[in-house]
Amino acid sequence: MLQQQVAVVLGATGMIGNLLTQRLLKDPGFSKVRVLVRRPFSYEHPRLEVQLTDFDSTNDIQSKLGTGDCIFSCIGTTQKAVQNDEALYWKIDHDIPVHVATLGKAAGFHTFLLVSSVGANANTTNFYLQLKGIVEKDILAENYRSTHIFRPSLLLGEREERRFGEGIFQTIVKPLAPVMLGSLQKYKPIYAEDIAKAMIAAANRREPGKHIYEYKAIMQLALSSLNATQTSKTA
Repeated sequence: MLQQQVAVVLGATGMIGNLLTQRLLKDPGFSKVRVLVRRPFSYEHPRLEVQLTDFDSTNDIQSKLGTGDCIFSCIGTTQKAVQNDEALYWKIDHDIPVHVATLGKAAGFHTFLLVSSVGANANTTNFYLQLKGIVEKDILAENYRSTHIFRPSLLLGEREERRFGEGIFQTIVKPLAPVMLGSLQKYKPIYAEDIAKAMIAAANRREPGKHIYEYKAIMQLALSSLNATQTSKTA
């Protein structure tokens, strides 16, 4: 039987990160879940550690990060939240996960899992997609034993914050999903819950190497997670 892992989650107060944290706490493959957050996280569990973290301080990140096995990065912001401040956007979406990845590798973590975006490309002129592409590039350069990058398109699910434009886009795109085939499949909207399931499934597989997942591969991982859960219940 494989030894249980210790997980660290970045972005646990967001939609994917919150669902991911709750699922990790129920998963028998993990003995401890440590969340590094910028603001209070109102969730309690005997295997949960909440670490309020100053992400501007290397020493604070290092001490709060501790030691463990897997780092799950779901951290991210929006133009509205940073009031169109691209430098602040970069600091949150790039600097935090990349800095944590560097410190995590030095601390002995062997697996890094990152939520990116469909279309991420370090060479594009689109600010958001270029940012995501550079984040991917810099995370991959850390050379973890196992790196997993998830590239979802439009996210479905309930957020704490209301995003007006996203709600309209969901209304338009969701009905079109069944006909988004072939090269369009990667742009299908996807539930945050399925991304959380897929991330845990990837971590539990402990497969070395560098892996990038778009819609089809994410859904396959999410389904494998469901099948594994059902098998363990009937075993």
